[in-house]
Amino acid sequence: MNKNVLKLITGVALLALTAFLAGGIFLFGDILLAVNTIQELESNLYALEYKGDYGFDAFLESGGASSDTEVAAYLTSFLSRGFYKPDTTVSTGEFGCSTVCIKEQTGQVTFGRNYDWAPCSAMIVHTEPRQGYESVSTCCLDFLGFGKDYQPTGSLLNKMMSLAAIYVPLDGMNEKGLMVADLMAGDTEVTHQNAGKPDLTTTTAIRLLLDRAANVEEALELLRQYDMHSSMDSAHHLSIADASGRSVVAEYINGELIVTETPVVTNHYLAPGEKHGIGSAQSHTRFESLSRQLEAGKTNVDRMLQSVAQKNYPQTPDGYEKTMWSIVYHPVDNTAHFYFAENYEHSYRLALQSRYSWLVR
Repeated sequence: MNKNVLKLITGVALLALTAFLAGGIFLFGDILLAVNTIQELESNLYALEYKGDYGFDAFLESGGASSDTEVAAYLTSFLSRGFYKPDTTVSTGEFGCSTVCIKEQTGQVTFGRNYDWAPCSAMIVHTEPRQGYESVSTCCLDFLGFGKDYQPTGSLLNKMMSLAAIYVPLDGMNEKGLMVADLMAGDTEVTHQNAGKPDLTTTTAIRLLLDRAANVEEALELLRQYDMHSSMDSAHHLSIADASGRSVVAEYINGELIVTETPVVTNHYLAPGEKHGIGSAQSHTRFESLSRQLEAGKTNVDRMLQSVAQKNYPQTPDGYEKTMWSIVYHPVDNTAHFYFAENYEHSYRLALQSRYSWLVR
């Protein structure tokens, strides 16, 4: 073959490969960078960092989603840029939880949350969207619906699937000090509002608040702009607090959003009226314990959460729960401490707007 022809073919091939790689980076650049941040911190605990566009603005502009299945369909299309559209569903289940918010006389605010559920894998997620607030959040990977053999640190496809955790946060804090946590409410009422507004599921509502709300008032105003739909076909309420120390619970009762000021939230309804107090006996026990500690002037939220962890309550083989994580948020200095699986001897330090690492083991 003529050497000049060979050089021409080689040059064309290199140009084609360069264009292909450039196109791949253009299409998947943020995603590929994100999947390379996934790390296993310990058995069943992972961390992920995503800087850039994870498609949430486009998700909202398209009208959102009225079910977990619709969220999954949007996500798989976004992550594969339309090249791959598998059938996916999000796992269901019921979980308990506790939150407590303290404002000290010094102005220091602390918000703590226990996530109680059956043993599961979890992921700590750090996001810096192009438009929106930096935040840290936590996700139960079981809720992604990928099966018990799924490993976030496995194949490239598995890693890409892990990015769905961004859309399924169960609690979090953003750089403005807005904090939110999802807790099961006291019964089986499923919320499906239908007022002609854009749609949100419970978990995508948390993502919205973390990305766009600076305080409780902004968070509630955002919630009122959307039709809410229960994730996992369960009853939920949202514990929301901010750096000023304001703390509320947002509950959906008979399709209506009702807001109640409270420093403590567990798993029974707090709104006045027909549902007030409906929930499990253990929910009331945890609520009363945290309330008594607040009244006694206790300020160590780490110890307060440990005092109402599931290890303190009787368990049965058929209904075993564990406090899979406790997280204590400090909105004034944008830090948090994360404890996994009732190991209160060791914490991970999380920091927003950090000059160094956002995660310290």
